[in-house]
Amino acid sequence: MQYNSIKKGEYLTLTEEYKFLRGPRNRFKELTFAINVFFEFIKGFRKLHFVGPCITVFGSARFKEDHPYYKMATEVGAGLANLGFTVMTGGGPGIMEAANKGAKLAGGRSVGCNIILPFEQTPNPYLDTWVNIKYFFVRKVLLFKYSYGFVCLPGGFGTIDELFEALTLIQTKKVLDFPVVLMGKNYYDQMMIMLVRMLEEKTISEEDLKLFLLTDSVEEAMNHIEKFAIKRFNLSRKHIQKRWRILGE
Repeated sequence: MQYNSIKKGEYLTLTEEYKFLRGPRNRFKELTFAINVFFEFIKGFRKLHFVGPCITVFGSARFKEDHPYYKMATEVGAGLANLGFTVMTGGGPGIMEAANKGAKLAGGRSVGCNIILPFEQTPNPYLDTWVNIKYFFVRKVLLFKYSYGFVCLPGGFGTIDELFEALTLIQTKKVLDFPVVLMGKNYYDQMMIMLVRMLEEKTISEEDLKLFLLTDSVEEAMNHIEKFAIKRFNLSRKHIQKRWRILGE
């Protein structure tokens, strides 16, 4: 059944993820799912291999063009492009669109890793290239794989999930100490209170609170990324991979 022929309430009963997470199935179905995931990764790898050093911008899909956070995200996208980064987002509307728009208007590169849904999200019009992914977890891996830092603007469950995924990977040394910038002091003030509580209860350490910068200043955010991404890892456009004609690239 095609996505456009089902109702929202029916979607969860039809997704492959839903069926997969219900528990063990017969071996053929498990193998088929694993093969589908493998080809989703290959599709993403081929599409994004040449995008160059990226900074991924996270944020809500629900903010409109007249919202202050949309404007902030546009400035962030432009700032990242001026630093020489490719701006990567989830490819959808709202904050994602704004960041891609800012990069595009500044003459930079703009890419998206879009999730296929039966409603709400389609690739925004400011993308130079994008890849459509069926599985959320594959999409998340791709958003992290090509990035040397992360900027998180206000958002909902998905944004918070992506933020703490980045912090967890850095905390546990699964990825290098890439810069993480959290923008929107008023929006995240209650979360900061919770983090202080976690520190008091010793579920995190003082060093963990140094894994990100909280700011409302785009200039401060760009300086932080320049210091902890460009200079630390000696990044340049030379990091863009060469194409191999034999592989159809």
